[in-house]
Order: sequence, then structure tokens, then C-alpha cells
Amino acid sequence: MAGCGGSSSAKEEPKAPTLEALWRAPGEDVAITPGSADFGPGRVRLTFLIVDGQGGVVTRPSARIWIARGLKERPFAQTTARSEEIGVEGSDPADATAIFVTNLQLPKAGMYWVLAEPVGGRKIQAVGTVVVKEQTAAPDIGEAAPRSQTPTLATATLAELSTSRVPDPDLHRSSVAAALADRVPFVLVFATPKYCTSRTCGPVVDVVSTVRRDNAGSGIRFIHVEIYEGNDPARGENRWVREWKLPSEPWVFLVGADGKVRDRFEGTISVRELDASVRHLLR
Repeated sequence: MAGCGGSSSAKEEPKAPTLEALWRAPGEDVAITPGSADFGPGRVRLTFLIVDGQGGVVTRPSARIWIARGLKERPFAQTTARSEEIGVEGSDPADATAIFVTNLQLPKAGMYWVLAEPVGGRKIQAVGTVVVKEQTAAPDIGEAAPRSQTPTLATATLAELSTSRVPDPDLHRSSVAAALADRVPFVLVFATPKYCTSRTCGPVVDVVSTVRRDNAGSGIRFIHVEIYEGNDPARGENRWVREWKLPSEPWVFLVGADGKVRDRFEGTISVRELDASVRHLLR
């Protein structure tokens, strides 16, 4: 009976490792390359790349995610990031073929630390921060969409409306203001295919065009708006980008028939993600 049930002989449970200890575990230690940054309290869609020390993009089907309030703090939550394909067949090549996407629940404003470890293959850990503001810059879910008189084929040529290599005219038949006045749901993409400056932006307009075709006959409108005045980066952002207060590009918004933002995607988005959101929220 000796040694059975004696509390004095019980060993102390080891403390959970800090985020820094997980980061410093065997394997290469790098920083996350973020693809999104405009976050408010609640659901945070974080997109990111992991780039190794030789400049190569690490592509795996998934990555483990830990979240903490500081690098030297213990994680308070764990989740998974999924690899999402960038672009569609025939798109201009992007710097990466896929990007990691994870949805975090961060209910309070402040800075959080995130550690990502791709599953499988050689060990590599990437760390970065997520800053949650009291309010987002761009319209958030539940907010009214600005009634922008965006240009259409009725007022401009297709070449003036899009810098896509193969423009989709059906993305330029309705303005935002007209869709809101007609009380129809719509998908709005702000992007400049020719002048995209972000490593993670990818061919987002091609993705939106593909989802439009897949949802033909649904009554949902799909609208593309360029970023720069006269499609010239030297002239700065156009007035529609300013009206929507976009801090970056590209952006995709889903707006319901009530004129309220139903979903928002900063940076790269896959066909799977966008189509799932359209079918769930707008159809």
C-alpha cells in the first residue's frame, strides 16, 4: 500500500511552454509574412505565407496555430490554418501557389502573438503579431455599404475599367449604387491585376470571375473596381477606394440585399472560400 494515493509524493505538472519556447523548438525559426491586417474584435481572418531562410515559400496542406498575448506568455488557444489555392487555371502566375488561412476568435482589441507550424516535412516555425483595433478601417460585417457611384460600361470602355489581361465585362455592368438601389445582393472586388504590389494578393479578380460564372442565374451581381485614378499608380487611389476607406488591396466584400456587409476578405481569397461564402450568405 505504500506510495498509493499519497499527495505528498505526487509530482508537479510541468508548466505549458511559452510561445517563444514553441518557436525555439527544433527546426528553422522564421517570421510570418502576413497578407491581411485590418482587424476588429470578433472573428479575424488571418492570411499569411511562411517563407524560409532561402526565400522559398513553404507550402503544406495545413499548419498548427498557437495564440498568446505575448511571446513569453503561454498560448491560450490553438487552432489550424488551411492552405488555400491562389488564383485559377490560366491566371497570371503569383509569387506563391497557395496561402495559409485561419479564422481566429479575438474578442478584445490589443496585440496578439501567433505561431504557425506547417504540418509534415522539415520542421519550421513562423511567428508574428496580430493587432486588433477597436474598429476596422474598411467597412466591417454588419455595416452599411457606401453608396459609391462606381464606373460601368455605360460610362467607360472595358480597357478603362479593368487592368486584367482578359477582362470580364460582366464584372462592369452594374455600379455599387445601382445594386444598392435595386436591393440585390452583390460581390464587390477592389483590385488592380496589373499593378498589384502585395506578394500575397494574387489574381483575385480571376477568382471572383470564376465564382460569378459558377453562380450564374442566382441574381447576385458581381462588381470589379480598380484601385488607382485612371489606372495610374502615380496618380494615387481613386475616390471609390477612399469612400470605402481601404487600407490595402485587394479586398472582396459580400453585401446583402439589405445593403449590409455580410462578409469581407482582405488580400488573397480562393475560389473555394468565396464560393462557400456566397452560397451561404447571399443565396
